[in-house]
Amino acid sequence: MSLARTPLFDWHSSHGGRLVDFAGWEMPVQYTSIVPEHKAVRTAAGLFDIAHMGRLFFRGPQAAQALESLLTNEVLSLQPGQVRYSLLTNDTGGILDDVLVYRLAHEHMLVVNASNRLKVVGWIQRHIGSFDVTLHDETASQFMLALQGPRALELLQPLVPQPLAPLKYYFAIETTIGTAPAIVSRTGYTGEDGFEVIVPNAAAVDVWERLIAAGAPVGLLPCGLGCRDTLRLEAAMPLYGHELNEQIDPLSAGLKFAVKLEGRSFPGHPSLLARLRDTTLPRRVGLRLAGRRIAREGTPVHFGGSAVGQVTSGTFSPTFEQSLAMAYVTPAAAAVGTQVTVDIRGQHEPAEVVKLPFYKRVANAMLLSPPLVAFAWNALFG
Repeated sequence: MSLARTPLFDWHSSHGGRLVDFAGWEMPVQYTSIVPEHKAVRTAAGLFDIAHMGRLFFRGPQAAQALESLLTNEVLSLQPGQVRYSLLTNDTGGILDDVLVYRLAHEHMLVVNASNRLKVVGWIQRHIGSFDVTLHDETASQFMLALQGPRALELLQPLVPQPLAPLKYYFAIETTIGTAPAIVSRTGYTGEDGFEVIVPNAAAVDVWERLIAAGAPVGLLPCGLGCRDTLRLEAAMPLYGHELNEQIDPLSAGLKFAVKLEGRSFPGHPSLLARLRDTTLPRRVGLRLAGRRIAREGTPVHFGGSAVGQVTSGTFSPTFEQSLAMAYVTPAAAAVGTQVTVDIRGQHEPAEVVKLPFYKRVANAMLLSPPLVAFAWNALFG
């Protein structure tokens, strides 16, 4: 079966994008190398093609009620234009997908992971039969980009007629870019300020190239999936298939903020209610390794002479110049400051449990987990 392509496939090919199979899509993993693309997002801006993400629209008088019955987070309380992080769970509380739900003027939209889109569409269709709502999968007819970094606002503003500075985090507007209808939201998956833009496919190349031209003088780079992964790991954002899957529940994953149990009912609700009182469940933690070796997914974590969990994601952080990882471990090894080891190909490397996220930006300053402040200072200003 041939891979799906976004409207920017030819642009990526002609501008040095190294294309790989990602969830059935032919996507750029990098253009030059991951580190300069990563640093461009942290210091200026990065532009990502994320058109592979699923975009599902729910139309009808009971769209909100249908989604309220399916998602772990509240939908009925969304304000106009608000975007909310939520999850879809199976009957045992395992995570089917993590999603963003948008309340637009006349419809609701879910943005879902590319790897889960078909599964999610089928699952939702089986569960909304009693509601007056229709599901429309617009993934193939639309383009979606992410513009992330401290210069994102100034670069996007000239393309959008409404002022973007007042747009709050996790809100969206329906607008135009040129003559094309557009949805612009202020969320992100990098730990930086930034925006997502959805336009019809016909407008994709024009919008992309206008941002490239505007951003090049200030350091913007086109970015691939490689640095998207290192950026989200520094920001401790979970990735489906690594930190999230159908055997992991949202409470173990540290996503309790996105699970509203009181007075609601959705698939998996009874299981999550029971797990809320279970103190034996594994916990997602951050690890800072003493050395430079990378603890990859599946690396065992040891504490007190026994295996207590395993790594779900690991990298050598370009921002901190440290080897960092996320892992699931038993509660006995989950406290910040706990000294553990990770078994990297038979060699036990020392590591410390540290507070998540590793990197957090607030306004025009970043807040760093205390154990990493010195490393960050050297990396950024040394």
